[in-house]
Amino acid sequence: MGFLVGLVIGIVFGIALIVAFVRSENSRSKRRSQLAAIVAAFARMTVEDSRKLFMPEYYPSWVVFSQTQKTSVEPILEQYRPSILASLKFSKFTLGTVAPQFTGISIVEDGGEGITMELEMQWDGNPSIILDINTRLGVALPVQVKDIGFTGVFRLIFKPLVEELPCFGAICYSLRQKKKLDFRLKVVGGEISSIPGISDAIEGTIRDAVEDSITWPVRKIIPILPGDYRDLELKPVGRLEVKLVQAKELTNKDIIGKSDPFAVLYIRPLRDRMKTSRTINNQLNPIWNEHFEFIVEDVSTQHLVVKIYDDEGIQAAEFIGCAQIQLKELEPGKVKDVWLKLVKDLEIQRDNKNRGQVHLELLYCPFGMENGFTNPFARSYTLTSLEKVLKNGVDIVENGKEAAKKKREVIVRGVLSVTVISAEDLPAMDLMGKADPFVVLIMKKTDMRNKTRVVNDSLNPVWNQTFDFVVEDGLHDMLILEIYDHDTFGKDYMGRCILTLTKVILEGEYSDSFPVDGTKSGKLKLHLKWTPQPIYRDMR
Repeated sequence: MGFLVGLVIGIVFGIALIVAFVRSENSRSKRRSQLAAIVAAFARMTVEDSRKLFMPEYYPSWVVFSQTQKTSVEPILEQYRPSILASLKFSKFTLGTVAPQFTGISIVEDGGEGITMELEMQWDGNPSIILDINTRLGVALPVQVKDIGFTGVFRLIFKPLVEELPCFGAICYSLRQKKKLDFRLKVVGGEISSIPGISDAIEGTIRDAVEDSITWPVRKIIPILPGDYRDLELKPVGRLEVKLVQAKELTNKDIIGKSDPFAVLYIRPLRDRMKTSRTINNQLNPIWNEHFEFIVEDVSTQHLVVKIYDDEGIQAAEFIGCAQIQLKELEPGKVKDVWLKLVKDLEIQRDNKNRGQVHLELLYCPFGMENGFTNPFARSYTLTSLEKVLKNGVDIVENGKEAAKKKREVIVRGVLSVTVISAEDLPAMDLMGKADPFVVLIMKKTDMRNKTRVVNDSLNPVWNQTFDFVVEDGLHDMLILEIYDHDTFGKDYMGRCILTLTKVILEGEYSDSFPVDGTKSGKLKLHLKWTPQPIYRDMR
């Protein structure tokens, strides 16, 4: 009897539990459906709907693009307005109804002083943007910006961390990486392509404004709590000295003759920060030996980009190839000599075509470096002295842009001693599988020449001969060593080595083996010594 009573009670209790569980699940399902309906309603909500929900004093200023914000963007575009345009203003600016999509998120280490977050964003917007443009010829054009497609990575920095809510003092935002920015321009009531030069000018203006105003290391600071956040602003941290030495085996872009290459170098792709070399006519192995200076704001993320073009005269230059090197790979105060392979696209590294190589010398000099390092390119030899010169106004660095009040050229004069020690694994030049090599030494600027003796029947000759050259401008001169095979009726070219004097000026003396260009094999062993006699000449 007790068993039956227990069984009945158990069954009733079990049924009660099942009924309670079913009713609970039905209630949760109903609440989820109601919540989904509310979310869907918010997704369809317009700006006007939101104005009905919020009182004016509580309405967030960032929900719409206000007139004040619009007038703050116009001066940025005006800075980059090309000379072909007389004025450039907005007559309409709305960002449409399509929200951006965030496709990835990551946290970057920040040493514990803040939190750095990177958001990968994709936006294919439907904005309504109309620019009122007036040309120098008096023609007024309403130009519509359409079909904007953008993909990039935004960086948010929450810093400094504090105990007071919301636990950080300010937010910095920046476009860490711009992967894609596409848009289309259309004249309202016409076709912009019918007006030569206008489309390219406007497109270049927009792209330059984006690059300069929000691209890292530029960052915008939004204070959250009262405080002084000037330490978060963009500041120069050092100077990069770049010597564009040469290039070799460049792709020939000309049907008749050879390419006329020149190089464009930059850290930030801004008009006033990009450097352009001279053009070397009809040459696939150009020698530039040109020196450029760049301001560095963030060593950990910035890189130097080199792009090589073929000069086509009045026509647009034709692209040959490009290369880049991360600044974090450079050891401060030490010259890095590199050959970089040229590729078609820096973002796509699957380029097996041989477009040539470019030869650079790089020297990163942080401001405030006080370890006795000698910078041969500086107006004064030590970086501490360089800082004094900067403070006295010879060079002014302001807002990341360098303005020279008085330009000074550094002239380094001295004696270069070159010991041609030996060569190894030179290519065979005669039928017996041997060669009779000798070396011609040439100072490029003055064309001073010397040559070694001939070593007969050897692919691994030893010379041990020393030659002295009086050099008037060591930072802008080069040593060229050409190797020849001596022949009864003349000489046959075997290859060459091209050296700048930067390293020997910096280190005083050193020995090294250098690959011989123009041959499948071969190295030349040298010892170089520099005896300096620096002088300075003011260029006013």
